[in-house]
Amino acid sequence: MKKIIVLILITIAAGLNANAQIGKVAAMKGKVTNGYDFWLYAPQQYFERTNDKFPVIIYLHGRGLVGNGLRHTDKYYTLEAISMGREINAMVIAPQNPGGSWKPERLNNILDWVLENYRACPDSVYVIGMSLGGYGTMDFVGTYPQKIAAAIALCGGTTLKDMQGMGQLPFWILHGTADRAINISESKKVVEALHAAGNDHLLRYDWLPGANHGRLARICYLKQAYDWLFSHSRATTPQVVNRDIVIDMNVIATTYKDLHSRNKTPIPIVDDLKP
Repeated sequence: MKKIIVLILITIAAGLNANAQIGKVAAMKGKVTNGYDFWLYAPQQYFERTNDKFPVIIYLHGRGLVGNGLRHTDKYYTLEAISMGREINAMVIAPQNPGGSWKPERLNNILDWVLENYRACPDSVYVIGMSLGGYGTMDFVGTYPQKIAAAIALCGGTTLKDMQGMGQLPFWILHGTADRAINISESKKVVEALHAAGNDHLLRYDWLPGANHGRLARICYLKQAYDWLFSHSRATTPQVVNRDIVIDMNVIATTYKDLHSRNKTPIPIVDDLKP
């Protein structure tokens, strides 16, 4: 009986410790003029290391989340990955697109507001987006390359006529060869434009054989994706692109399956994130 009680206490303690590693998230509605409503997540370390500044990840969702009103945090892949146990020691901005394409200026207004009001590091700002969010990623980093340390665009494209800004930062473009929702040619246009201009020394791209549109969404859950982003900083001179971290079909399949076998721990929702 005593052994059972001890085992229960250990299990509870382990659960509490796991929960303690998850930070908090707040709904930011109407906070930013000419911005978007957005979720803002801060890791637990943000509240413990109150003199430190933290990296920022901007996650841009696809067309399936377009609408008014913030959806549940589990709908935003980077936030859901955190609830599944993916440790991401960064602030996460997850905006809600009410319709149409992502507007770079509105995203930049949000970023500036977060940098001004929270302990966020301006040299460590990252963007990851999929589908419509992949378009948003390309448009945003192509418009404000001087503000982004690194970015990943998944099965997207761009509305920009001048794509050369995307060659000014470490940029990883991934697209599946079997994508029927957004043809791989949309990503290839960007790669070809940067190649033609000789502006591709910071570019990475992978065409994943046989991968459909939905398979690329799984990359938002992978440790490798965030390790790659965090391996870059605007404080590094000269800028170089990390080509050592690999994301392939095998990594996507095994890592995603492992992560989804775990129980979710909801991220606590609070009114504000000030320590």
